[in-house]
Amino acid sequence: MGVGEVVLRPDREQSLAQTALDLMSECGVAPTPDNFEIFYAHASGEISAVSHTIGEMLARKKAFTPEILRELRAQTKAAATMEQVGEGMNSVIAGVMGRLNDAGRDAGRYSSKLSAATGELDADQSPDDLRKLVNNLLAATREMEHRTASLEKELQKSSDQVSDLRSKLEDVHRETLTDPLTGISNRKAFDNALAAAEAALTESDDPVSVILCDIDHFKKFNDNWGHQTGDQVLRLVASCLSENVKGRDTAARYGGEEFGVVLRGTALRDAMRIAEQIRHAVESRRLVKKSTGDVLGTITISIGVAQFAPQEKAEAAVRRADACLYGAKQNGRNLVISEKDPRMAPLSTNAA
Repeated sequence: MGVGEVVLRPDREQSLAQTALDLMSECGVAPTPDNFEIFYAHASGEISAVSHTIGEMLARKKAFTPEILRELRAQTKAAATMEQVGEGMNSVIAGVMGRLNDAGRDAGRYSSKLSAATGELDADQSPDDLRKLVNNLLAATREMEHRTASLEKELQKSSDQVSDLRSKLEDVHRETLTDPLTGISNRKAFDNALAAAEAALTESDDPVSVILCDIDHFKKFNDNWGHQTGDQVLRLVASCLSENVKGRDTAARYGGEEFGVVLRGTALRDAMRIAEQIRHAVESRRLVKKSTGDVLGTITISIGVAQFAPQEKAEAAVRRADACLYGAKQNGRNLVISEKDPRMAPLSTNAA
């Protein structure tokens, strides 16, 4: 069963649907089918992660922004797919076990026929009796061959089904590591890349650098042009990162209007060069409002860059990059500042 397919009494379903609609109204959420699915899942308790997120937001009286609704939809979709995969896997396993049990019984019957035939072989058998015995053995063997071929065909079908389910799981895994708005990696994928880089430092001398980027005056774009234009800005910056980050490197949406890059095998000097390429790529773009074609202006970003020290924890390198980013903000924005730059902010300061 997928999301929304839990077997419920009609009155129970109506009650949950009304609860979902009332909650959407209270939260100022548009009653679209996608949004309804999220809030129905919350009302029914089908997806604990979604219910937990919505419950926390309600407790803190936080607004359900388009971005948050997108993330909740992604969670709902992933949960539904996982449920389908789980049920599909159970069905395949049950089918294979049933076929193997049948095959075991068939093999037992065939073994019994062979044993019986062995017992009938003696010197007093007439040619007709032997011919009859051989014919019976041939018939039993052909039947066993037929059943074995059928089992192989069924097992191949089950193998194909498992491959399809594995493909679905891989899709879900990719989705859980992808930011639904920009299409690049999300914070979870960024944290995974940092952890992998930290682990690699214990086995290799290859340098690792981290870049943190923040869109300058992003709030103004949202306030002046609305969230749709703000989303367009986020996609624009994400595309610039993707174009300049390749191979083992990871470009991710770190959170809100902030992005991060993990650069494997890249020392600070080369990381600065890549950061400048990204900064220039963003600055050279022109933001155009799709509905009117009006040019809304130029986007700029501030960037902080740090290199992992030997045996260093990822958190420490990120803190330095964050302080560099804050230093870039303090010194006029649209800048790249590294941990070697005296304009780097004190480590005790948190970037905004």
